[in-house]
Amino acid sequence: MKSVQQEVDERSNLTNSNKFELLLFRLGADANGEHSELFGINVFKIREIVAMPEVTAVAGSPPHMLGVVNLRGQIITVLDLPGIVGVTPKTGLNIMLVTEFARTTQAFAVESVEEIVRLDWNQVLTAEGTAGGKVTSIARVDGDVQNTRLAQVLDVETILRELVPPDGKDVDMETIGPKVLLKQGAVILAADDSVVARNLIEKGLEAMGVHFIMTKSGKEAWERLNSIADGAKAEGLPVSDRVAMVLTDLEMPEMDGFTLTRKIKQDARFAKIPVVIHSSLTGKTNEDHVKGVGADAYVAKFSAEDLASTIRTVIAKAAA
Repeated sequence: MKSVQQEVDERSNLTNSNKFELLLFRLGADANGEHSELFGINVFKIREIVAMPEVTAVAGSPPHMLGVVNLRGQIITVLDLPGIVGVTPKTGLNIMLVTEFARTTQAFAVESVEEIVRLDWNQVLTAEGTAGGKVTSIARVDGDVQNTRLAQVLDVETILRELVPPDGKDVDMETIGPKVLLKQGAVILAADDSVVARNLIEKGLEAMGVHFIMTKSGKEAWERLNSIADGAKAEGLPVSDRVAMVLTDLEMPEMDGFTLTRKIKQDARFAKIPVVIHSSLTGKTNEDHVKGVGADAYVAKFSAEDLASTIRTVIAKAAA
């Protein structure tokens, strides 16, 4: 039997092997009372799981916002996740998932929690283009086998943004600061699997005045980086003349940002290319993991001003 310390060590080392842990839960059935599907969320986003407490309704709340709870002195907004995805709980809203990501704390009401499974990111395939855009990927829970269980990995950042839009502009030209100067012909290579996140990043990079290439996964970014390297070699140029920096999310299907960063840092061709991790997975543990894989900087989603400041600092340091 594993000790508590062994469990902690194993979980901490998942980022070294393109693996992660997914909390599986159910939200309810469809209109016919059938097909109670599995859903999932990265364990690193879960602060705690508690029995559903009494919720105080807030006057004028938007649809699917149940209200607020007082959890150990903190007022937390509770969202009706079954209502958001369009299903009905058979037994009610029994469990509350308290989450921390993208600089925020909030809770999602669900019907039931199933288990935590440990997966390789290559068991996760993109679900971009699905109706509504609330599912970022599909996890093959039992691996690439016939009749594997499938879990829909929810794009909780997009859900939260739709329900509780941020105040002010996404990108304010007056506060984002001066343009970022790259070498002639160089680009920033970016990777993120969320449609909403890519849109925000593109707006930010455009406001910074930089050329960029946007990809949808770590695997796609790695393949594009190698293709650019081959082209630069044919021109007799170092690849750093073509890619000024890599900007990557952490949670991505097929290859996560930790693995992408590690592959870049272990390849001599890319020694001069800085890597910035841009993630909704906040907290000291994740920042320690970022340092462990050799990333040059970490910036939490989403502040265009913080992103611009980090990019300027990293680009200037690389040029020096």
